[in-house]
Amino acid sequence: MRRAFIGLGSNLGDREANIQTALDLIDGSDGLVLERVSSVLETAPVDYLEQPYFLNRMALVETSLSPEELLKTLQEIELKMGRQKTIPKGPRLIDLDIILYGSLVFENANLIIPHSGRFNRLFIIRHLAELDPQLRDPVTGELYSELVS
Repeated sequence: MRRAFIGLGSNLGDREANIQTALDLIDGSDGLVLERVSSVLETAPVDYLEQPYFLNRMALVETSLSPEELLKTLQEIELKMGRQKTIPKGPRLIDLDIILYGSLVFENANLIIPHSGRFNRLFIIRHLAELDPQLRDPVTGELYSELVS
């Protein structure tokens, strides 16, 4: 089993309920065990600015899935919940991203681990530090808890 950190975001409909539904579906998926969940942070949109604010959380899971299998599972959850990708970086009912997968550094056409936007979004760093104060970035070796302050 590997530890993975999954970012959750929603800015359409009942944002809290959307995130809770996604957490329930993650916890009910084969190969995933939900260990802990971060607090909720409300954040301004990035890149495409003409959209509502997001609610964001992060889940720490234990998984027996490969990174590609985990991505497929998360995309299936998004589809099951009704996510439609109409505008790149636009409004979304639910957004599920693999932020970290153990200490793996990985890139292919569909997936980059660690998540390439982790240092550009303070809420990601805050959530990582909250869930594991001793967690280090697999590329830079920096403690996320030190980056928060």
